[in-house]
Amino acid sequence: MVRGVTFLGILALLLLSCNSKKNDTQRELGLVYNVLRDFDIENYEIFSMNLDGSNKKNITDLYPVDWTYYSYGDTLYFISDRGACKRCYFLYKSNFKGENVQKVNNLELADSWMSSRKDGTELIVKPKLITESTFYVLNQEGEIIDRLDTKLPFAADPLFVNDGKQVVFRGGKTVRKEINGFDEELYIIDADGKNRKQLTHYPEKDTTAGKYEYRAGAPKLHPTENFVSYQSKQNGKYSLYAVSLDGSKTWKLTENEQNEGWHDWSPDGKWLTVELFDDEQSQFHIGLMNWETKEMEILTDTTFQYQQAPHFIYKN
Repeated sequence: MVRGVTFLGILALLLLSCNSKKNDTQRELGLVYNVLRDFDIENYEIFSMNLDGSNKKNITDLYPVDWTYYSYGDTLYFISDRGACKRCYFLYKSNFKGENVQKVNNLELADSWMSSRKDGTELIVKPKLITESTFYVLNQEGEIIDRLDTKLPFAADPLFVNDGKQVVFRGGKTVRKEINGFDEELYIIDADGKNRKQLTHYPEKDTTAGKYEYRAGAPKLHPTENFVSYQSKQNGKYSLYAVSLDGSKTWKLTENEQNEGWHDWSPDGKWLTVELFDDEQSQFHIGLMNWETKEMEILTDTTFQYQQAPHFIYKN
């Protein structure tokens, strides 16, 4: 009898293991991105689509600003001024279809990218503060569990790296871009606020990045090759660049004819999605690149002028 129970137990475990592996392989990626639907009232919406560009849907469909900066697994995080004053942003979450929308907390946020650690259970965000140098770490309930002061006049777009032990972020030496001497670069700092180090160094002789243009845009971590990618306007064109986590190596990452901007890596590192646009910024598209072959496919059409900031999300 004991032997029979043991056998059945083992069999059940094997079946569960097989089902788990099957479910993992069946998880399908999609893309979410931001669209300016109505220019006159600055109405931004979040759209979803399949990786082949099919089945595009407006998944927010409200008239306030809805803008997504991050997804983890099948959870979509976005900032919105719905039910608040104009450009007063709060954090919400939903799924790929825009279902089960929940407000995460009552913390007003800055307009910034975010990331997570510990299997998505802790989220690092930039709050709307008088002091522009601090990040907050939130738990799954939206409670503030830690604060990170970068001790720079400006800090935004925090990215956990090295298993959440460090944070890469976009920093400035003045509180706003319009103030001379902003000198935007990427920095890395320990999660406890120690050992801040400048990672990127914009070419001294390059003057093509104007006062309001990115010298070093929001960082994204390649999940397997362990470098950080970012957009930068150099030699008169926005392109993607990369920097190693110790800052010892910086290189131009891609060679696309169009300008390249906000972007994201698939969880396995095999795909890169990026916004592409012309010099006049008259049309923005979402592209998908096979990282091995470097083949790029444009997934959007000209129905909307501004289609930006794509990132990956599991559909199920």
